[in-house]
Order: sequence, then structure tokens, then C-alpha cells
Amino acid sequence: MALNAASHNIPGEETGPVSGQPPALSDETKAALLGSAEKDITGQSVPGQDGGEKDDDKKVKSEKELAKERAKEEKLRKFLEKQAKKGTAPAAKPKETKKPKAEVEVLPEYVEETPKGEKKILKPLDDVFHKAYLPKVVESAWYDWWEKEGFFQPQLDADGKTKGAGYFVIPIPPPNVTGALHCGHALGNALQDSLIRWHRMRGFSTLYVPGCDHAGISTQSVVENILWRREGKTRHDLGREELVKRIWAWKGDYHGRINHVLKRLGGSFDWTREAFTMDENLTAAVTETFVRLHEEGYIYRSNRLVNWCSRLQTALSNLEVDQKELTGRTLLDVPGYDRKVEFGVLTFFKYPIDGSDEFLTVATTRPETMLGDTAIAVHPNDKRYTHLIGKKAKHPFVDRLLHIVGDDYVDPEFGTGAVKITPAHDPNDFAIGQRHKLDFINILNDDGTLNTNAGRFNGVKRFDARYQVIDELKKAGLYEKWENNPMKVPLCNKSKDVIEPLMKPQWWMRMREMADSALDVVRSGEVKIRPDTAERSYFRWLENINDWCLSRQLWWGHQIPAYFVQIEGEHGDEVDGNLWVTGRTEEEAFRKAEAKFPGKKITLKRDPDVLDTWFSSGLWPFSTLGWPNNTKDLENFFPTSLLETGWDILFFWVARMIMFSLKLTGKVPFKEVYCHSLVRDSEGRKMSKSLGNVVDPVDIMDGISLQALNDKLLAGNLDPKELKTATKYQQTAFPQGIPDCGSDALRFSLIQYTTGGGDIAFDVKVMHGYRRFCNKIYQATKYVLGKIGDDFVPRQTYHKTGKESLAERWILHKLNYAANNVNKALTDREFSRSTQIVYNYFYDELCDVYIENSKAIIQEGTEEEKRSAMDTLYTALEGALTMIHPFLPFLSEELWQRLPRRPNDTTPSITIAKYPEFDIALEDHEAEEAYELLLGCTKGIRSLMSEYKLDEGKGKRLCSLFAPLLTIIAVFVQATDDATYQTAKNEVQAIKSLAGKGVASVEILSKAEPTPTGCAVFVPSSKAAVFLEVKGRVNIEEEIKKAQTKLKKALEAATKQRKVVDAPDFQGKVSLAVQEVERKKLEESLAEQSNYEKSIQQFEQLKLESK
Repeated sequence: MALNAASHNIPGEETGPVSGQPPALSDETKAALLGSAEKDITGQSVPGQDGGEKDDDKKVKSEKELAKERAKEEKLRKFLEKQAKKGTAPAAKPKETKKPKAEVEVLPEYVEETPKGEKKILKPLDDVFHKAYLPKVVESAWYDWWEKEGFFQPQLDADGKTKGAGYFVIPIPPPNVTGALHCGHALGNALQDSLIRWHRMRGFSTLYVPGCDHAGISTQSVVENILWRREGKTRHDLGREELVKRIWAWKGDYHGRINHVLKRLGGSFDWTREAFTMDENLTAAVTETFVRLHEEGYIYRSNRLVNWCSRLQTALSNLEVDQKELTGRTLLDVPGYDRKVEFGVLTFFKYPIDGSDEFLTVATTRPETMLGDTAIAVHPNDKRYTHLIGKKAKHPFVDRLLHIVGDDYVDPEFGTGAVKITPAHDPNDFAIGQRHKLDFINILNDDGTLNTNAGRFNGVKRFDARYQVIDELKKAGLYEKWENNPMKVPLCNKSKDVIEPLMKPQWWMRMREMADSALDVVRSGEVKIRPDTAERSYFRWLENINDWCLSRQLWWGHQIPAYFVQIEGEHGDEVDGNLWVTGRTEEEAFRKAEAKFPGKKITLKRDPDVLDTWFSSGLWPFSTLGWPNNTKDLENFFPTSLLETGWDILFFWVARMIMFSLKLTGKVPFKEVYCHSLVRDSEGRKMSKSLGNVVDPVDIMDGISLQALNDKLLAGNLDPKELKTATKYQQTAFPQGIPDCGSDALRFSLIQYTTGGGDIAFDVKVMHGYRRFCNKIYQATKYVLGKIGDDFVPRQTYHKTGKESLAERWILHKLNYAANNVNKALTDREFSRSTQIVYNYFYDELCDVYIENSKAIIQEGTEEEKRSAMDTLYTALEGALTMIHPFLPFLSEELWQRLPRRPNDTTPSITIAKYPEFDIALEDHEAEEAYELLLGCTKGIRSLMSEYKLDEGKGKRLCSLFAPLLTIIAVFVQATDDATYQTAKNEVQAIKSLAGKGVASVEILSKAEPTPTGCAVFVPSSKAAVFLEVKGRVNIEEEIKKAQTKLKKALEAATKQRKVVDAPDFQGKVSLAVQEVERKKLEESLAEQSNYEKSIQQFEQLKLESK
């Protein structure tokens, strides 16, 4: 079964209405990612801002030390003034020459020393391979240990039942054994595994069932192509038995590769329950299903038109056929033809009426099929032709007379109003043929050549015959003209061959009754399909379902357990369903045949065809748990909890699983279906090997050069014509190759992309940005470990002591808030929002704020303050690592294992550690409000300093012989109420520390004190305002103009954003994650507007004062 195999459009072209533009990253996330992508290897956003090792040797100065430095600077200033009066000055400092960039250290190849399956040997963090985050190093050894310890097997109670919390089971959408996994598989695996790990950490009995699909058509066609290219042989040269042996060997090779990649991606599968659709038990399930449904009359034999692929020489279901839209005459590449073939043309020619001089002109898009015509149809009320109804036309190339019939199906306005009828090669003509009892003449061989019914064209390839027929019509004077004709050309979505309607006796399944049951369980809510667009598509398809053609003319797959009864002395027709029996074994089938034909001497011949791959895939959720046997797994874990898959196989697979499960088990197969988006390339095109845009997730995890990417194309199975296109795309998309990002960064980025909206535009830069986020986590943890020390013993619990500082109360509240929100987001399947929550908590709140704030306390605080700060630091980090584990399993395990455990905590692995949950005791809105105000002030200071870059010639500066130039910047924070004033006064050191190194002092003003003048203004809230002194440092006129221009843009942005938020369908149709982003944009626009207005007021006042 193909994951994300198709969306029923042509690879390289835009998708239909289900898909939209790739989801946009939030402004904050985008800025953080792109910003971090430009920074140094340690991933610091601002030196010293994440507590990394970079500045560990730099002591945070106390207020006393800063006062001493200011006294020295004041003394130096007086000395300089004295020297200036004497007319002397120190010599100018010579211009520094740029230091050459330090060479990047080239590390030797990393070799993991941990024996396979043993717990990882953790090396010191100052080891050459552990100084910075290296995915290969961090991600090694853990998976084998997880698997050996059985962490991925469902934990049951003593009585063998699931835990009290319940169970959570996901069966993997089994990847095809046709080759390497792609990013669509990586996306599905990341989403599924994040839910499995999350539930496991919350105490559920979890089961993630692994397995592969035999993928009949795909696998056989790949092996046949290789056979032809390498040996110049067809499957018929080898024979069925030998070809199947070759495919089993191929399966063994690629099955192992697939499992290796799934493990690299971190999927926490229970490998003891691995399944394959052609395993013994799954094969028994297929046989049981076919026989049972045949006995009940759902499966029947019929000679009908099928979608025939001449290239693969097999029938296909409608779902395996893509419709290529043409607007008019178009030349298309068709497999097996050296020149392009003409489509999108209506060809007009005439038939002579038998026994008269009249002619009847018809029009067709497939001139070659006229060789199978047995009639001409006209509308019974079309006065042009009523006199011809009942007469016959003479075929010019074969000895055949064509009946002229009247039928309401004919549109008098289309073409000439007369339609050639080829009952054996057109679905509409087939119906007309049945109504008028016409002859059904097949003119095609299985390989697409014409047969003896085509007369002189016998043996000619069908599209060569198209041109030859036109030539012969011209010679006979029967050709009239051609016209452009918009049309759809049916293409096999495997071989891209043009599909031919062809009469074949096949096995079919009656679907209407089963489809109605499948509709009912979704309408009632027993099965929930997300997003709503997928649910609507599900309804639309099932409401218009047709019977399912089950037969495939292949050798690889489940051979149909049906036997043709040959009765001695009689010549039976294989089309006759009465002469067929089914059986779970041949012995059972023989007993049925004897009972059906008593007294007859019979022999059985098994149907050589195999079943459609989706037949076995449709049994996957329950056959993998042991059905048709009554197993413990079936009792404990069925129905399964969730199916996560691509929306493009909703009809192929999901609907059929629901139908089969209801019919065979009486239960739904799963309670929820989540359809993820399709992964597209950076240009929004569907991934296709022929375009060269299919990216191997291993290449993202390990990194790969452009040359190696090109080499992989050469070693692949591409047609030489496609190689040039594929190589060109790679050179454009990956000019520097793909950097190594690791499994965690790949997982996190794919989950972050999943908004439940449009498809995903693959971008390596974003993934590499998340690699740097992983480094941020790594360096922050190193800092914390360094600060708490080797002898640190955490407190028994994370609960507060009541002695925490404002910053500690704030970070614990934020941890609690994040835990609550991430649990809700995952419950609601808001995947993108869940990653944004943990990203913001770790990056913005823990690293950039609390770790920075804790430095001064740990350095200069009392012993009690230091201990409290370290306890909170430990709790905040421990919570962050467990919270982020479902998304970043390897990194979180590596770092969690380095943290000291709380007393009596014997949890062996983060995989089964308790997931953070909301705790009312940690809720502290008072601390949040107070500290957020302080953070708003520091943000304002930073923003103003960035906005008004001071002219070096105008600022008040002091020169030090031992330090770089320092600008004396006056910053004021004025509170509007007493409580805010007191809070800011108490936390002035925190404000100054978080504001950055450029700020010499921060003065807190009460509401009663005069408002500072000559300042730029930033208003973080209604309770405080920040003032940055700019008087004498900027050009007032220029700043007023700039501020007015920016104010205008801010007003426009706010107006535009308000329209978005106030739209009638905003809350109903937009996801919570997107709503949050859009509202934040509005808040930012309004705040920006207010700041510019207040700054303009200050500048206008300065302007007046200067006059």
C-alpha cells in the first residue's frame, strides 16, 4: 500500500481543491529559524542569551562591581578633560585589522562504543564529540536499547488487561516494499510516533504496529523493469515461479532497509508484532474474507469493461487511474512509443449507408477503435437521421455491417449528432450495446496491439493504428476533418500508460450495502475523520461508489482462492460464475464442487489472477492483531485508536478498512482518522522520481552532497528521458547539497508544518533551522548541568516551597501553562500548535528569560536564593525535556539521562517518564502579570535601542584604556500605579540584566514623578512606559518623518489585520493555532501604532524646546 502515492492528479502539476498553499510558519518561528540559521555553530541567538558555554567564564558583575567601574570611568573622564584643556589628547586607537576566521574543526569519524542493545555510555560534555550538538552522536545507541528493554511493547496489568488509563493503538500505514521511504512516510511516522510516545508517557497501554505491504502492481513492475534493463528479459521469459522468487529476494532486501529507516526516525514500534501483508496469518485472513464474502453473494464473477493497463497487462480500479485534463490538441509521451501521440482531437469521418449513396458522418477521439464498431447511434427525435434508424452502414475495412439505432443517450448537439458505437471498448457504448443487444467485438490484445478482429491492422500497436486508420480513411475518401476537443485522458498512475477500456471476465465486489454502513458510522461520530475537508470527500466518494473490480493479472500477490470447475465431456465458459467455487483450501473447494455437480467427473483449475493489493490492506487493522483467530491482542487492542494517513488514500484504503471491519468483525477498525497533508517540493509540486524531487529522509538526517544526490539518480530506475529533468531540479533546489539535520530536527519540522490545512512545501533550510533549535536545547542543558554541579540532588517533588522569587514563580507558571496547552493541542490534533508551544517555552521563556535571570542569582544570591534558583532551574528543564520528548525522542533521552534523578525516582528511560500535566498548585497569574510587565519593559528597551541607532559623533561617550567604547544610555521606566512601581523597583536588576549590555542604568519612576522628556517611547502595557533618552543623539526632523511613515504602515497593518480577525468565519473555519497567530499580529500592530504616536509627541516637544 502506497503512503501518499497519489492524489489523483499528474505528478508535477498542482493538486485539486483539497490542497491549498503550503502552511506559513508563524512570524516568531520564522524569525527564530532564519535568524538562527545565520549564527555560529553553538546556536546562540545573542551571546549569553541561552546560558550556553560560550561565555561561561564571564562572571556576571554585581551592583558593587559596576559602581567601582563607574567611579573609574568618572576618574578617567576628569583626566581627559584636564588633558583637553592643556591641548593634548591620547593618541587615536589604531584601526584593528580583521582577525581571520577560525578554521572549522574537522572531527574524526564518530564510532559508538556502546555494545548493541546496551544502555548508552555517556561521555563527558567536554569530549570532542559532545562540545556541540551533533545529531549522529546524540542519536546513536538509544534505539537498540529502547527496543531491547521492551519499552515499546504495550504494558499490561497483572491479569493481562490494558492499564487503567486505557489503551492507544496505531497500526502503521504499511509502506510498500518497492524501495526507499520518502518524506511522506517520515511525516506520517513523526505524527504517529509523537502521539504514541505522548500516550505512553501518560500511562496508556500503547501499541504501534509496524509492517509492510507487498504492493502487487508497484513491486512487480519495479522488478520487471530491472529485469528488462539488466537482462533484457520479460516475466514470461522467467516464468511465474522464478519471477516470484526474484520478488521475494527484492522484498527481503528493501524490507530490511525500510525497517532501518523507521528505526532511524525514532518510531517506537513493537517489532515483536511486525506484520507483512503476505505473512501466513494475513494470507489466511485474505482467503477467509474472499471465501466468506463469495459465499454471502458479495463477490461475484462478471465479464465487464475494466481499466486495462497494456504496459502492466493488468486491470486497475478507477482509483488507480489519473485523469489528465487537455484543453485541445496535445502530444503526449506514451510508454512503448518513440514518438509522441496526438490526443485532444475530434476526428470526423463518414460511413457509407448500405444499399444507398448516402453517408453518415461520425466524430471520435479514438479513431483506431472504429475497427471494433458494431453500430451507429442517433437520437430518436433527430429529424436529420430518423429515416436511417433500422438501416445499416458498411464498415470500410472489415467485413461487417453496423446497425443504426436510436438512443436517448446521444446528444444531437455534440459532433455531428451521430455516434459510432464500440461496445467492447467504451463504458457508454457498453451500456448502449446491452440495451440494443449489439455484438461486443474486442480488437485489442493484452499488450495493446490489435488482434485478428481488426482485419488488415492485426498486430499493429494501437496508437500506430490510430494514424494508419486516418491515412486509410483519407485514401478511401471518407476522412472529413479534425477539431480541437477538450477532454480527459485516463492514465495508469503506476506506469503512466494510457488506459484502455477492455472486456475481461473478473471477480467483482458488490459495494452499496457495505458503503451505507461505512457512511453511518462516520455520520454518527463513531468514527471521526479530520480535517473536515477529508470527511466531506469520504462522504462524496461513498455516496457515489461503484462495484470493485478485485482481479489483477499479476503474479505477485494473493492468488485468488477461486477454482473453475471443469466437467468431463462439457465445455464450460469461464465467464459463467456458476462454474466457479471458492475454498479456504483446494480440498474444501473440491468438496463444494462435488456437492454442486453431483455425479459429475470434475477437475479444478485455480484462477491465476491475484487480488487487488487494497483487498489485503483493507484487513490491516484487525488482521495484524490475529484475525480471523480470536487472539488476546484482538481482545485487548481492537478497535484500534487512530489511523493517521495521507488524504490521498482515503478512498483506496480508509473507506475499505471501515467497510471490511464492519462486515467481518461487527466493529469499526479505529475511532479516529487523521489525514495529514502531502509533502511537496519547494515549488509546490508533487513528489515524483521522474522530477528528481523525491528526497530520502536519510539524506536529510545524515546530509548529502549534490554530487551524491546526482549519483543516486544515475543508480536508480529512471527512464533516461527523465534523468535530465531530475538532475536539473536537484542542482536548483540543493546547490550545496543537504546539510545533516538529524532525525529529531526532521521530525520536529514536519510536525510543525502540520496545521491541518494545505500541503507542505519541503524546505531544507527550515529543517536545518530546527537542527539549531536542537543545539539550543543541548547547550542550555549543558549550562544547567554545569551550574547545578555533579553533587546536586533535586528535591523530592517539583512543588513550590513558597520562597521562590518572582522569576521562579513565573517560569513554573509558564511550565504549567505550556503543559496544559500542549496536552490540549495534542488531544485536539493541533500538531503545529503543539510544537509552537514547546518551542516557545524552551526557547523564549526558559532559555532567553529564566536562564538569563538565574545567572545573577546563582552567582551573587544568598545560599537559600541560589538553592531555590537551582531547584527551579532543574524543574523547569526536567519538565521541558519530558514535554519535548514525543517530538525530539533522541535528544531528550540523551539529555534527560544526564540529569540527576529525584530521590526514589527509578524511572529507567524518558520514554516511560511521566508527561507534564497541569497542576493547579503551580498556577500563578499574579506572578505572570508582574513578570510579563518586566519582560515587556526589557523588550521595549531592546526595541528602542535597535530602532534609534545612535550617531557615534553625538552620543556622550567615555573612552577607557582597557575597554571598548561605551555609550552612556539613560533608560527610564515609569509606572502608572503603586503596585507596578514597587514590582519594577524590586526587579530593576532583572530588567537591566535582560535589557542587554548597552544599558548603563535603569531608573524606575513613580506615577507622581515628572514624565521624562527628550525620549523615544515604548509602551509595553497600560501599567508602564519605557523611555530611552535620544535628545542630542538623533536628527529630530528625520526621526519625525520616519516615525510618521512607520505609523502609517502600522495603521494600515492594524486595519488589515482587524479585518482578518473580525471576519465572520474566522473562528469557525480557522484552526486555533492560526487564530492565535493572527490575533497576536493584531496586538503587535496596535502596540506598534501606539509607540510611534507617543514617540512623535516626544519629538514634537523636543522640536519646540530647541526653538
